[in-house]
Order: sequence, then structure tokens, then C-alpha cells
Amino acid sequence: MTIGLAMEFRDYYEVMGVARDATQDNIKRVYRKLARKYHPDVSDDTDAEKRFKELGEAYAVLKDPKKRAAYDELGANWKDGQDFQPPPGWSEGFEFSGEGAGGFSGDGYGGGEQFSDFFETLFGQSRAGYTGRRDFNMHGEDRHARISIDLRDSYTGATRSITLHAPQLTDDGHVVTRERTLNVKIPKGIRDGQTIRLAGQGGPGIGDGKAGDLFLEVEFRPDDRYSVDGKHIYLDLPVAPWEAALGVTVTVPLPSGNVDLKIPAGSNQGSKLRLKGKGIPAKQPGDLYVVLDVKLPPAHSDKAKALYEKMSEEMPFNPRANL
Repeated sequence: MTIGLAMEFRDYYEVMGVARDATQDNIKRVYRKLARKYHPDVSDDTDAEKRFKELGEAYAVLKDPKKRAAYDELGANWKDGQDFQPPPGWSEGFEFSGEGAGGFSGDGYGGGEQFSDFFETLFGQSRAGYTGRRDFNMHGEDRHARISIDLRDSYTGATRSITLHAPQLTDDGHVVTRERTLNVKIPKGIRDGQTIRLAGQGGPGIGDGKAGDLFLEVEFRPDDRYSVDGKHIYLDLPVAPWEAALGVTVTVPLPSGNVDLKIPAGSNQGSKLRLKGKGIPAKQPGDLYVVLDVKLPPAHSDKAKALYEKMSEEMPFNPRANL
């Protein structure tokens, strides 16, 4: 998940009035106390409803060791008095359970369904492509994490070593993070946003119950050369004015290797050339579109200026003739 907009940082520890190293039991105890105090049905406080929702949002994160660990790491990027903008790829490698963002069941107070933009931006997608399973409370919980791969990996398939961070509780109720490394097979043709299922790599089962599964949501790392739209790829190709006017064959870099591309004479800025089947592989592969970007050489020297002046004399051309 790449986040480009700054937002107001929500200090959930301050909202609940607990220390950053508070145990999970203490957080639960404080929430129950404050939820009773500010419940709109019983409180005479004028801002009880607002306070109750803020508490519910804070508790939805701090009660979940996985969300709490991710939130604590994000907080290190915030400075007092500044808008908060998470770093790109902030959530990559964090394991989350399948409850989704902000589940409140089991705590007896409900509420909190309407979260702030801050909460929804950070945790609002944690349900995507994912369902938890608890067969007779014996089956281990399914988990999910987000990983980044290169676009080329989708073209060729690959095996990659990934490190995942899985927060867990210590015996004294504090949150710590353990790491584990897995070798993951990236299937050829996978698209941005699709998931890879690793059977038995989720949460452990209870008793004889089987372990849950781990779902890895794939996102492509940013690449200055390409943009992705589903299974189709776009490449902006710089060309000189004479190449566009006269036509030329140039070498074009694709994720799967270089190809020779013929640019037709009389091409214009923004002309789109289609390379059929050169997009992301599939039973019906995507296409790759080359968009021409005509670049003008600078007139930094007297010789270059003279060439432009001669061009203007011998090639009368008014680009505004149709205005």
C-alpha cells in the first residue's frame, strides 16, 4: 500500500491515557473503564460520543499485537507539529490476522465502526482477499502480509527469500516482534494485488488442529520506466523530433528483454504503439503500449541556434494554425 497524502497523526496511546510500553491486559482494562465512562447511553459529557469513538479506534489497534507493532513502527516517522506521511511500503512484511480492521467482537461495548481517515488509510485494507477460519476453535488462524516484487518477476517467475515480522505477546503481556524467513515461489503471470497462498504457514492450530494459511498480497515495486494497468504495461519512450518525423527502428527495453520497434514516419507526441502479447503473461497475455515522448534538443550553442533558425525558414510551420 503506497500512501501519498499527509494526514494528522493519531496518538492512540495518548487517546487511551496509557504508556507506550503498557501490557495488553492493562490496555484492555483501561479501555473497559473508559468505554463505560464515555458510552453515549450513560454519559452526560457533551463530547461523549466523539470520545467513545476515539477510544474505540485506538483500542482496535492497540488490542491487536500485530496492528500495534505496525503502528509503533509508523510512529517513529512522526514529529510533533508535522503532518504525518507513512514511508512508502510501510506495511510490507508485517503479518496480520484475518479479523480485518477494527473488529470489536468479544469486548462487550461495540461501537467504533466509524473510523478516522488516519485509521482507514493505514488499516482499512486488511480485509482484502482474505477470510479467517476457525473450525471448532481448533484450526489455526489465517494470516496475511504484503510483499513487493519486481515487475520482471511476474514475466519470468522467480523464487524469492522474504522476511516477515510477526508480533507476539510475551508471558508478561508485552508486545515483541519475531522474524521468520521464507522462500517463496513467485508464479509467472501474477499481477499487482493478487495473493500467493502458503498452506500451513499461518497461525498454529490448537490441539490437533491444522495450522492456518498465509496469504501474501503482491505489489510491484515502483519502476521509473513502466506503469501497470492490470495485465497491460505502458512505457514512455523518448524520441528525437527527426526520429518521429522520418521514422526509425529503435531498441526498446521490456521487462522480458529488449525488442526492436519500428517507429512510423510522421509520428506525433503521445502516439501509442501496441506490442501485442508483450504485457504480463497469461492464458490471454496483456499488451505493452509504447507511448512516444518527443524530446526537443536544447539550443545551447550558436550552431544549434542557427540550425533552429534555418529550420524555421525552410520548414514554415504554425502549430497554432487550428486555434
